[in-house]
Amino acid sequence: MNLVANQLEPIQVLTKLRERLNQVLLGKQDKIEMVIACLVAGGHLLLDDLPGLGKTTLAKAIADCFGSKFARIQCTPDLLPTDITGFNLFNQKTREFEFHSGPVFAEILLADEINRTTPRTQSALFEAMAERQVTIDGQSRTLASTFFVIATQNPIDSHGAYPLPEAQLDRFAMKLEIGYPDKAAQLAILNQPRGRKATQFEPAMLSNEDLIAVQDKVGECKVATQLQEYLVALCDASRSHESVTLGVSPRGMQIWQQVARAWAMLQGRDFVIPEDIQAVAGPVLSVRLVTRGQSTASVIQSIMNSVEVPGYR
Repeated sequence: MNLVANQLEPIQVLTKLRERLNQVLLGKQDKIEMVIACLVAGGHLLLDDLPGLGKTTLAKAIADCFGSKFARIQCTPDLLPTDITGFNLFNQKTREFEFHSGPVFAEILLADEINRTTPRTQSALFEAMAERQVTIDGQSRTLASTFFVIATQNPIDSHGAYPLPEAQLDRFAMKLEIGYPDKAAQLAILNQPRGRKATQFEPAMLSNEDLIAVQDKVGECKVATQLQEYLVALCDASRSHESVTLGVSPRGMQIWQQVARAWAMLQGRDFVIPEDIQAVAGPVLSVRLVTRGQSTASVIQSIMNSVEVPGYR
Protein backbone atom coordinates (compact mmCIF):
# COMPACT_ATOMS: atom_id res chain seq x y z
CA MET A 1 0.00 0.00 0.00
CA ASN A 2 1.31 3.45 -0.88
CA LEU A 3 2.08 5.87 1.90
CA VAL A 4 0.59 8.65 -0.19
CA ALA A 5 -2.73 8.06 -1.92
CA ASN A 6 -1.61 9.36 -5.32
CA GLN A 7 1.97 8.08 -5.16
CA LEU A 8 2.83 5.83 -8.07
CA GLU A 9 4.39 2.39 -7.92
CA PRO A 10 8.11 2.35 -8.87
CA ILE A 11 7.43 0.56 -12.17
CA GLN A 12 4.92 3.28 -13.11
CA VAL A 13 7.44 6.00 -12.26
CA LEU A 14 10.10 4.36 -14.42
CA THR A 15 7.68 3.90 -17.32
CA LYS A 16 6.61 7.55 -17.28
CA LEU A 17 10.20 8.72 -16.96
CA ARG A 18 11.26 6.58 -19.92
CA GLU A 19 8.41 7.92 -22.05
CA ARG A 20 9.24 11.55 -21.32
CA LEU A 21 12.99 11.29 -21.83
CA ASN A 22 12.61 9.35 -25.07
CA GLN A 23 10.42 12.18 -26.34
CA VAL A 24 13.14 14.79 -25.79
CA LEU A 25 16.29 12.79 -26.61
CA LEU A 26 15.39 10.95 -29.80
CA GLY A 27 17.02 7.71 -30.89
CA LYS A 28 18.99 7.20 -27.69
CA GLN A 29 16.93 4.64 -25.76
CA ASP A 30 20.03 2.72 -24.60
CA LYS A 31 21.67 5.88 -23.21
CA ILE A 32 18.44 6.96 -21.53
CA GLU A 33 18.26 3.61 -19.71
CA MET A 34 21.72 4.28 -18.29
CA VAL A 35 20.81 7.84 -17.30
CA ILE A 36 17.73 6.58 -15.46
CA ALA A 37 19.80 3.89 -13.73
CA CYS A 38 22.25 6.56 -12.56
CA LEU A 39 19.43 8.80 -11.31
CA VAL A 40 17.52 6.15 -9.37
CA ALA A 41 20.77 4.73 -7.95
CA GLY A 42 21.32 8.14 -6.34
CA GLY A 43 24.54 8.76 -8.28
CA HIS A 44 25.86 11.60 -10.40
CA LEU A 45 26.49 11.57 -14.14
CA LEU A 46 29.44 12.77 -16.24
CA LEU A 47 28.78 13.31 -19.95
CA ASP A 48 31.91 13.31 -22.09
CA ASP A 49 30.66 14.47 -25.46
CA LEU A 50 30.51 17.15 -28.11
CA PRO A 51 28.26 20.26 -27.94
CA GLY A 52 24.75 20.25 -29.38
CA LEU A 53 23.82 16.63 -28.63
CA GLY A 54 21.00 17.36 -26.17
CA LYS A 55 22.77 17.31 -22.80
CA THR A 56 21.07 20.47 -21.51
CA THR A 57 17.70 19.36 -22.86
CA LEU A 58 18.11 16.03 -21.09
CA ALA A 59 18.90 17.65 -17.74
CA LYS A 60 15.96 20.06 -18.01
CA ALA A 61 13.62 17.23 -18.99
CA ILE A 62 14.55 15.24 -15.88
CA ALA A 63 13.89 18.26 -13.69
CA ASP A 64 10.57 18.98 -15.41
CA CYS A 65 9.46 15.35 -15.01
CA PHE A 66 9.61 15.65 -11.24
CA GLY A 67 8.86 19.35 -10.88
CA SER A 68 12.38 19.72 -9.48
CA LYS A 69 14.34 22.94 -9.14
CA PHE A 70 16.85 23.11 -11.98
CA ALA A 71 20.05 25.16 -12.10
CA ARG A 72 22.87 25.43 -14.59
CA ILE A 73 26.48 26.46 -14.06
CA GLN A 74 28.47 27.52 -17.10
CA CYS A 75 31.96 26.65 -15.94
CA THR A 76 34.64 29.14 -16.97
CA PRO A 77 38.21 29.78 -15.80
CA ASP A 78 37.13 32.80 -13.72
CA LEU A 79 34.31 30.96 -11.90
CA LEU A 80 34.75 31.07 -8.11
CA PRO A 81 33.74 28.43 -5.52
CA THR A 82 31.22 30.87 -4.03
CA ASP A 83 29.57 31.17 -7.46
CA ILE A 84 28.58 27.53 -6.96
CA THR A 85 27.93 27.20 -3.23
CA GLY A 86 26.73 30.71 -2.32
CA PHE A 87 28.11 33.18 0.19
CA ASN A 88 27.38 35.22 3.31
CA LEU A 89 26.89 38.94 2.73
CA PHE A 90 26.86 41.52 5.52
CA ASN A 91 23.62 43.53 5.62
CA GLN A 92 24.36 47.09 6.70
CA LYS A 93 20.77 47.69 7.83
CA THR A 94 20.30 44.63 10.01
CA ARG A 95 23.99 44.43 10.98
CA GLU A 96 23.87 40.71 10.30
CA PHE A 97 25.23 38.34 7.70
CA GLU A 98 22.69 37.03 5.19
CA PHE A 99 23.22 33.85 3.22
CA HIS A 100 22.78 34.00 -0.56
CA SER A 101 22.44 30.47 -1.86
CA GLY A 102 24.24 29.33 -5.00
CA PRO A 103 23.01 27.04 -7.79
CA VAL A 104 24.18 23.97 -5.86
CA PHE A 105 20.96 24.27 -3.82
CA ALA A 106 18.92 23.10 -6.80
CA GLU A 107 17.68 19.51 -7.07
CA ILE A 108 18.99 18.95 -10.60
CA LEU A 109 22.28 20.72 -11.31
CA LEU A 110 23.89 20.91 -14.74
CA ALA A 111 27.60 21.77 -14.55
CA ASP A 112 28.45 22.56 -18.17
CA GLU A 113 32.08 22.14 -19.30
CA ILE A 114 33.19 21.34 -15.77
CA ASN A 115 36.82 20.88 -16.74
CA ARG A 116 37.09 24.45 -18.05
CA THR A 117 37.05 25.82 -14.51
CA THR A 118 40.01 25.71 -12.14
CA PRO A 119 40.70 22.81 -9.74
CA ARG A 120 39.92 25.09 -6.79
CA THR A 121 36.42 25.73 -8.12
CA GLN A 122 35.93 22.11 -9.19
CA SER A 123 36.57 21.12 -5.57
CA ALA A 124 33.55 23.17 -4.48
CA LEU A 125 31.43 20.25 -5.69
CA PHE A 126 33.34 17.56 -3.74
CA GLU A 127 31.34 17.75 -0.52
CA ALA A 128 28.06 18.43 -2.31
CA MET A 129 28.33 15.33 -4.49
CA ALA A 130 29.58 12.98 -1.77
CA GLU A 131 27.53 14.10 1.23
CA ARG A 132 24.74 16.27 -0.23
CA GLN A 133 25.77 19.20 1.90
CA VAL A 134 28.09 22.21 1.65
CA THR A 135 30.09 23.96 4.33
CA ILE A 136 30.27 27.75 4.07
CA ASP A 137 32.12 29.82 6.67
CA GLY A 138 32.17 26.83 8.99
CA GLN A 139 28.43 26.16 8.77
CA SER A 140 27.09 23.04 7.04
CA ARG A 141 24.00 23.42 4.91
CA THR A 142 22.01 20.43 3.70
CA LEU A 143 21.14 19.96 0.04
CA ALA A 144 18.09 18.23 -1.41
CA SER A 145 17.97 14.48 -0.79
CA THR A 146 17.46 13.99 -4.55
CA PHE A 147 20.38 16.27 -5.48
CA PHE A 148 21.61 15.06 -8.88
CA VAL A 149 24.58 16.46 -10.80
CA ILE A 150 24.89 16.12 -14.55
CA ALA A 151 28.31 17.43 -15.56
CA THR A 152 29.67 17.77 -19.08
CA GLN A 153 33.33 17.96 -19.97
CA ASN A 154 35.38 18.87 -23.02
CA PRO A 155 37.95 16.47 -24.49
CA ILE A 156 41.03 16.58 -22.26
CA ASP A 157 43.24 17.86 -25.08
CA SER A 158 41.00 20.88 -25.65
CA HIS A 159 42.46 24.34 -25.13
CA GLY A 160 41.90 25.58 -21.57
CA ALA A 161 40.74 22.25 -20.13
CA TYR A 162 41.77 21.28 -16.58
CA PRO A 163 41.78 17.51 -15.95
CA LEU A 164 39.32 16.46 -13.26
CA PRO A 165 41.17 14.97 -10.27
CA GLU A 166 40.64 11.27 -9.56
CA ALA A 167 38.95 12.11 -6.24
CA GLN A 168 36.24 14.04 -8.06
CA LEU A 169 35.84 11.51 -10.85
CA ASP A 170 35.21 8.86 -8.20
CA ARG A 171 32.20 10.83 -7.00
CA PHE A 172 30.43 10.30 -10.32
CA ALA A 173 28.50 7.06 -10.63
CA MET A 174 29.16 6.75 -14.36
CA LYS A 175 30.42 8.41 -17.52
CA LEU A 176 28.48 8.32 -20.78
CA GLU A 177 28.88 9.50 -24.35
CA ILE A 178 25.53 10.33 -25.98
CA GLY A 179 26.84 10.39 -29.55
CA TYR A 180 25.05 11.45 -32.72
CA PRO A 181 21.48 10.22 -33.30
CA ASP A 182 20.68 7.89 -36.17
CA LYS A 183 19.20 9.09 -39.48
CA ALA A 184 15.56 8.58 -38.47
CA ALA A 185 16.08 10.52 -35.23
CA GLN A 186 17.83 13.34 -37.09
CA LEU A 187 14.90 13.67 -39.50
CA ALA A 188 12.52 13.85 -36.53
CA ILE A 189 14.73 16.51 -34.91
CA LEU A 190 14.44 18.67 -38.02
CA ASN A 191 10.67 18.79 -37.49
CA GLN A 192 10.90 19.76 -33.82
CA PRO A 193 10.35 23.40 -32.83
CA ARG A 194 13.33 25.47 -31.76
CA GLY A 195 13.65 28.32 -29.31
CA ARG A 196 11.10 28.89 -26.55
CA LYS A 197 8.62 26.27 -27.74
CA ALA A 198 11.31 23.60 -27.73
CA THR A 199 11.94 24.10 -24.00
CA GLN A 200 8.29 24.12 -22.92
CA PHE A 201 7.57 20.71 -21.42
CA GLU A 202 4.30 19.42 -20.07
CA PRO A 203 3.60 20.04 -16.37
CA ALA A 204 5.41 17.72 -13.97
CA MET A 205 3.83 14.27 -14.10
CA LEU A 206 5.88 12.91 -11.20
CA SER A 207 7.07 14.28 -7.86
CA ASN A 208 10.24 14.23 -5.81
CA GLU A 209 8.43 11.85 -3.48
CA ASP A 210 8.05 9.44 -6.40
CA LEU A 211 11.78 9.64 -7.08
CA ILE A 212 12.65 9.11 -3.41
CA ALA A 213 10.37 6.06 -3.31
CA VAL A 214 12.10 4.55 -6.36
CA GLN A 215 15.54 5.23 -4.92
CA ASP A 216 14.50 3.56 -1.67
CA LYS A 217 13.23 0.57 -3.66
CA VAL A 218 16.59 0.28 -5.42
CA GLY A 219 18.26 -0.07 -2.03
CA GLU A 220 16.01 -3.05 -1.27
CA CYS A 221 17.09 -4.92 -4.41
CA LYS A 222 18.79 -8.15 -3.29
CA VAL A 223 22.42 -8.93 -4.10
CA ALA A 224 23.45 -12.52 -3.30
CA THR A 225 26.74 -13.19 -1.54
CA GLN A 226 28.09 -14.92 -4.67
CA LEU A 227 27.53 -11.74 -6.66
CA GLN A 228 29.15 -9.54 -4.03
CA GLU A 229 32.17 -11.85 -4.17
CA TYR A 230 32.08 -11.49 -7.96
CA LEU A 231 32.12 -7.69 -7.59
CA VAL A 232 35.04 -7.83 -5.14
CA ALA A 233 36.97 -10.08 -7.54
CA LEU A 234 36.35 -7.69 -10.44
CA CYS A 235 37.51 -4.70 -8.40
CA ASP A 236 40.62 -6.60 -7.26
CA ALA A 237 41.31 -7.45 -10.91
CA SER A 238 41.06 -3.77 -11.83
CA ARG A 239 43.70 -2.88 -9.22
CA SER A 240 46.15 -5.59 -10.29
CA HIS A 241 45.69 -5.25 -14.07
CA GLU A 242 48.98 -4.52 -15.83
CA SER A 243 47.46 -1.67 -17.84
CA VAL A 244 45.81 0.08 -14.87
CA THR A 245 47.54 2.62 -12.64
CA LEU A 246 44.45 3.35 -10.54
CA GLY A 247 41.71 0.76 -10.07
CA VAL A 248 38.26 0.78 -8.51
CA SER A 249 38.11 2.20 -4.98
CA PRO A 250 35.87 0.77 -2.24
CA ARG A 251 33.54 3.72 -2.84
CA GLY A 252 33.50 2.88 -6.55
CA MET A 253 32.68 -0.73 -5.67
CA GLN A 254 29.68 0.40 -3.61
CA ILE A 255 28.52 2.62 -6.47
CA TRP A 256 28.87 -0.28 -8.92
CA GLN A 257 26.65 -2.47 -6.74
CA GLN A 258 24.04 0.28 -6.39
CA VAL A 259 23.92 0.96 -10.14
CA ALA A 260 23.62 -2.78 -10.80
CA ARG A 261 20.64 -2.82 -8.42
CA ALA A 262 19.07 0.06 -10.34
CA TRP A 263 19.67 -1.75 -13.63
CA ALA A 264 18.02 -4.91 -12.25
CA MET A 265 14.97 -2.88 -11.27
CA LEU A 266 14.82 -1.37 -14.76
CA GLN A 267 14.62 -4.93 -16.05
CA GLY A 268 11.66 -5.62 -13.74
CA ARG A 269 13.52 -7.61 -11.08
CA ASP A 270 14.08 -7.11 -7.35
CA PHE A 271 17.34 -9.08 -7.38
CA VAL A 272 20.65 -8.71 -9.19
CA ILE A 273 22.11 -11.25 -11.62
CA PRO A 274 25.62 -11.26 -13.15
CA GLU A 275 24.33 -9.65 -16.35
CA ASP A 276 23.30 -6.55 -14.37
CA ILE A 277 26.83 -6.09 -13.05
CA GLN A 278 28.24 -6.60 -16.55
CA ALA A 279 25.72 -4.28 -18.23
CA VAL A 280 26.77 -1.23 -16.20
CA ALA A 281 30.49 -2.07 -15.99
CA GLY A 282 31.50 0.18 -18.91
CA PRO A 283 29.93 3.45 -17.71
CA VAL A 284 30.83 2.81 -14.05
CA LEU A 285 34.47 1.85 -14.65
CA SER A 286 35.26 4.32 -17.42
CA VAL A 287 34.92 7.25 -15.03
CA ARG A 288 37.34 5.86 -12.43
CA LEU A 289 40.01 3.72 -14.13
CA VAL A 290 43.34 5.33 -14.99
CA THR A 291 45.07 3.30 -17.70
CA ARG A 292 48.56 3.17 -19.21
CA GLY A 293 47.94 4.18 -22.81
CA GLN A 294 45.44 1.47 -23.69
CA SER A 295 41.84 2.38 -24.42
CA THR A 296 39.67 2.23 -21.33
CA ALA A 297 37.07 0.11 -23.12
CA SER A 298 39.59 -2.61 -23.99
CA VAL A 299 40.96 -2.65 -20.44
CA ILE A 300 37.47 -2.97 -18.98
CA GLN A 301 36.73 -5.88 -21.31
CA SER A 302 39.97 -7.53 -20.26
CA ILE A 303 39.08 -7.14 -16.59
CA MET A 304 35.61 -8.60 -17.13
CA ASN A 305 37.07 -11.58 -19.03
CA SER A 306 39.63 -12.28 -16.31
CA VAL A 307 37.07 -13.16 -13.61
CA GLU A 308 34.89 -16.25 -13.72
CA VAL A 309 31.18 -15.45 -13.85
CA PRO A 310 29.23 -17.08 -11.01
CA GLY A 311 26.42 -19.45 -11.94
CA TYR A 312 23.90 -17.59 -9.78
CA ARG A 313 20.57 -16.83 -11.46
